[in-house]
Amino acid sequence: MHVALVIVGGLTLLGVFLLFGWLWGASAAGMALAAKVFAPVWLAVAAANMWVGVQYAGYSAREEFPILVLVFAVPAIAAGIAVWWLSLG
Repeated sequence: MHVALVIVGGLTLLGVFLLFGWLWGASAAGMALAAKVFAPVWLAVAAANMWVGVQYAGYSAREEFPILVLVFAVPAIAAGIAVWWLSLG
C-alpha cells in the first residue's frame, strides 16, 4: 500500500509541476519544461524514500532497489508522455 501511495504522490507532484509550468510559462513549452524538471526532483524524492526504507524500516538495499525503480518509473514515464504530448502542439 505504501508503494501505491508514493506513486500517487509522485503523479500528484507531477500535476503540481505541470500547473506551475502553465502558470509561469502560459504555454505548452512551459509545461514541458516543468515536466522535464520534475524527473530529477522525483528521483531525489524516490531515493530518499529508499533511504528511509533501508535506514528505518529494516529492509536491505537489495530489497528496496526494485521498489525504487517502480516508484520512480511510473511518474517519470508519465512525465515523459507529458513532454511528448506537449511537444506535439
